[in-house]
Amino acid sequence: MRVLAKAPIVLDPVRARHLWIAAQRLDNPAPFGAGPEATRAAIAHLGYVQIDTINVIERCHHHILAARIPDYQRSDLGHVQSIDKSVFEYWTHALSYVPSADLPYFLPAMKAQRTGLSRWFGSITPAESKAMLARLRRDGPLSMRDFADDERVDKTHLWASRKPSKRVLEALFYQGHVTVSARQGMLKTYDLMARHFDWSAAPRPATSRQITAYLLDRALRSQAIVSLDSICHLNAPAKAAIRELIDSRVRRKRLVPLTIGDNDKLIHWAEPATLEMPAGEPPDLVHILSPFDPLIIQRKRLKLFFDYDHLFEAYLPAARRKLGYFALPVLMGDTIVAALDLKTDRAAGKLLVQNWVNLVDTGAQGRAAIEAALSRFERFQLGA
Repeated sequence: MRVLAKAPIVLDPVRARHLWIAAQRLDNPAPFGAGPEATRAAIAHLGYVQIDTINVIERCHHHILAARIPDYQRSDLGHVQSIDKSVFEYWTHALSYVPSADLPYFLPAMKAQRTGLSRWFGSITPAESKAMLARLRRDGPLSMRDFADDERVDKTHLWASRKPSKRVLEALFYQGHVTVSARQGMLKTYDLMARHFDWSAAPRPATSRQITAYLLDRALRSQAIVSLDSICHLNAPAKAAIRELIDSRVRRKRLVPLTIGDNDKLIHWAEPATLEMPAGEPPDLVHILSPFDPLIIQRKRLKLFFDYDHLFEAYLPAARRKLGYFALPVLMGDTIVAALDLKTDRAAGKLLVQNWVNLVDTGAQGRAAIEAALSRFERFQLGA
């Protein structure tokens, strides 16, 4: 029997949690296979993978992929970015890897960056833009190491650079004139967008309606059950159009409104086919997740689905931390059972557990399962 309801139905919280875990592909030991194709498929399914600079352990973009690809190699991400060019970097709610097939949905935002002041880079003059583009055209892809003659200037923003060339390159990046053609750690190499993708003709920008549908469909694919906040994470201006599209799909019985458990104030939506999926066996894998993982990054959603408040304390004084500088939630099956503050001692070739906070009593068997996951995580961290 098809699930078609106009009034919100009440979904069991455990069922909601299982659907989200499955949509995140954390219920399968190797949902995307192996090699560069697995990395390409994972980013395509998730919609984006966040990039971050913190490196007390492996940076989060590699960590997020390794959680879903057991044999993940860092070079696989380099391959899909620089060799087959099936992913590119741009801003979602943060700087992220995005499928290149989705580029048309970002072109309007790039065009909008070309007028007015950027909150990060201020403005660049036409002369600065023309000179940088001419140098890239002449000298090929360039990294900041190719601008050794830069004269440092005072920062205009906490995240700004003191190198004028970096400011210009980053502004051109957000304007869509250049792209990151390769990355070594956090060192980016920039190239002209058209040359990097070797276009015979640039793709056409998506329309506003197409972008709205893209945002909704991306969330439905990777979240299974969505709310306005989860679709529009850090993108409040998109909410009105998204809500209009949701209402249209509800009227056409393509979406079902629902609430989760006894929380009747926050409306979610799911596709009928999602709610009709057989329950199957509950998830039973153990994952050590990044605080920037898609399952973790939206804290209110995490609390609703898992009854867990994750604390990101890297910017707190040490005396005020409860979990640690860079605590990682541990997902065991369908429950977040612990938070581990880890640090990689690369010189000694060890993964250090600086703090282990148990949230659920898993017993000796659960402890052993977490330690086994830690051993796998250490091998990934150290590249063994």
